[in-house]
Amino acid sequence: MRVLALILSLFSAPVAAHEFWIEPTDYQINADTNLEANIVNGEAFAGANLSFLPQRFVNFALFLGTESARVEGRPGDLPALQQAPVGEGLNVAVYQAKNQIVSYEEWEKFQRFVDHKDFGDVLRQHEARGLPLDDFTEVYSRHAKTLIGVGHAEGSDRRVGLETEIVALTNPYTGDLSNGFRVQVYYRNNLRPDTQVEVFEKAPDSRVSIALYRTNADGIATFPVKPGHAYMVDAVVLRVPDDTLVERSGAVWETLWANLTFGVPE
Repeated sequence: MRVLALILSLFSAPVAAHEFWIEPTDYQINADTNLEANIVNGEAFAGANLSFLPQRFVNFALFLGTESARVEGRPGDLPALQQAPVGEGLNVAVYQAKNQIVSYEEWEKFQRFVDHKDFGDVLRQHEARGLPLDDFTEVYSRHAKTLIGVGHAEGSDRRVGLETEIVALTNPYTGDLSNGFRVQVYYRNNLRPDTQVEVFEKAPDSRVSIALYRTNADGIATFPVKPGHAYMVDAVVLRVPDDTLVERSGAVWETLWANLTFGVPE
């Protein structure tokens, strides 16, 4: 694992891209308590809570080991997740949003996004494909997870079938965190080595700091965590959309956003 030298403070530099995540009301609850979590769109761990609207998502589910349950709700519910846990242990809530479109009037704005997410020399690829440098579109999808400790909170995260996915290799509620927290990043069935992972750390007073890490050859990134803090982990795939998606959306680039949130006990 290689840590980038850049560490950003929320109060000293703007964040270049919007995140999308699941944020529980409480990351740890009693076994006889319902799960509650918001679907949030925003920046740097602050944003707008989205209501439960089935037309916005492909899948919304809960997992506990090999067991699973669909998230059932009524349109307009806030928080979007209000449901009994699958059982006692580490519950994983998963949300896959439907595709959305963003337009770029000029290349410079897209280049800032490319640089922020460390996608490499995308301009050369863009020009080689004969694409315009202004007035083009990107289609994007969100693949979010959160870890909620129910009761004894024992158990582990696992792959649940998202096209891009961050899997926690550490249980934040029962595991040994002295050597850091470990995540593994996937795209389809492949590991993502040497990939940028962005970690947002929210302190109890809501101050947020941001650090960039890279995965090792096994797609694993390790980073330190602090008691009483909440964390969001973000990794993005950039690819050329397939012909069907191009015909349907008109987009020339596609991004897939993987996100994972969890809390660390006091």
